[in-house]
Amino acid sequence: MSEMACPRCGNTVAELQNIDPALAEKIAKAGNSEVLPGQVCLNCFTQLAGSIARGSVLHAREKAKEQRKLMLWKSRVGLIKNARVHMNNKAFSDAAVQYEKYIKVLEVVFDVKPGGLTPEQFKESARTQELTVVAGVYWDLLRIYDTSENYGERMRVAANKLGLFLRYTPVFPDITRKAEAFVKTAKNPAVVRTFLKAANESKGRCFIATAAFSSYAAPEVVMLQEWRDRVLLQSKAGRAFVQFYYAFSPPVARVIDSMPFLKAPVRAFLRLLINRAVRH
Repeated sequence: MSEMACPRCGNTVAELQNIDPALAEKIAKAGNSEVLPGQVCLNCFTQLAGSIARGSVLHAREKAKEQRKLMLWKSRVGLIKNARVHMNNKAFSDAAVQYEKYIKVLEVVFDVKPGGLTPEQFKESARTQELTVVAGVYWDLLRIYDTSENYGERMRVAANKLGLFLRYTPVFPDITRKAEAFVKTAKNPAVVRTFLKAANESKGRCFIATAAFSSYAAPEVVMLQEWRDRVLLQSKAGRAFVQFYYAFSPPVARVIDSMPFLKAPVRAFLRLLINRAVRH
């Protein structure tokens, strides 16, 4: 019996096994991107056939993981509703449990470690409107943890997260005003003062303007932020516009970041807006 070399591994064997197009397609779907010959040795054939089963298992696991994330994402609505009911009933411990579960759900959905949530994750996922909910959660947690001296560290964490998320939301001026009133009665006013100091130093981000001018501190960005706080947020229509803006602007900002040649015309448009509306 004549021997021949396997076109895939090069080993000398007595016979080769056929790989028909249907089998090759299944192997490719399992994640094997190599160009397969029409025939291979028995060892290669067994290895390739096994990859189909392994690929199916991995695919099933990944699909189950994504389905779990989707279910968790949907469950967050019920957690927030329950927490707010507990807040209204002054059942603060129960509200904190629901809020912390909500935070945990977001950490799982975004594949981050405990305490690892950032506004950027919501920007990339086109879930920007959720930023306002997250800020509200941390504001409630800050007040809940202020009720006991045992939760001082948790209160500081909530305050830091509140400052991180609040700057991206249209409720920035509302919550800062509430915090200014709350500091007078808080058991741990130092934490609230620290939050207010950080909040005053960093107004809410204008996604598109920041991308166009490449800086939070650009004079044009600051002027737009002040216009938002002074004019837009003072009316129902203005607040609706701000909410809409925060929903659609992140993907536009990503396009501007990825295509630097767009920055100049966007800057020109924003300067025109500033001259015609913001300064009046």
